[in-house]
Amino acid sequence: MNKLSLLGVAILLAGGLCAFGAQSDQVASRGGGAAPTAGADVSGASEKETGGPQLQRRNPRYKLSTGDVFDLNFPLSPEFNQTGITVQPDGYIALLNAGDIHVEGQTIPEVKETIGKAYAKVLHEPEVNIVLRDFQKPYFIATGQVGKPGKYDLRGDTTVMQAVAEAGGFTEKSKHSQVLLFRQVSDDWVEVKKLDMKKMLATKNLQEDIHLRPGDMIYVPQNAYSKIESYIPRGNLAYYLWH
Repeated sequence: MNKLSLLGVAILLAGGLCAFGAQSDQVASRGGGAAPTAGADVSGASEKETGGPQLQRRNPRYKLSTGDVFDLNFPLSPEFNQTGITVQPDGYIALLNAGDIHVEGQTIPEVKETIGKAYAKVLHEPEVNIVLRDFQKPYFIATGQVGKPGKYDLRGDTTVMQAVAEAGGFTEKSKHSQVLLFRQVSDDWVEVKKLDMKKMLATKNLQEDIHLRPGDMIYVPQNAYSKIESYIPRGNLAYYLWH
């Protein structure tokens, strides 16, 4: 490959990265998968009202998922009590004298209502209590140019900057100014926010350092220099760009 071709590759890569950054500014984008939180309560506060960029927030009520375990208690009919009920891979649970019912994706109040309706056939206005025993722990995912990409437990109040630090920090190839935060706002929609972590660190202003919610994913892209360098032998980049 001649010098002119290499220069063309460098320009195309830089242009593509800028275009990707512009597209990431869109607030909502189509996505898939389910987050471990539930609800549909969305905050309508604008950036002007809150003093900084905000992602839409949902009510953090937990939704049952496969593998979750809970106890079922009937205060007025203890003979129907059950312990260690497990949500099966197909989302169903097996109930005494009520058969199989589907509960995956429901919050605890919704499951209580579902089970109450199932037992209404054998009990008069059944009162139901549910105690979760084992469930999916809150988590976040850090990927891209971080020291240790992976899935991490979300313990307490954690910001994007703190999450990146927990994931090993930025690498020498990371683009600090275009960190992307993906947040699921419904079963079909994912919200994307671009954060300029480089500016936050330089100005020591962390007001825009967003607090994570369970299921959030942080993506740190690769900077343009390291992308171009992957096409050109190390040490020869300056020569090819300026000659």
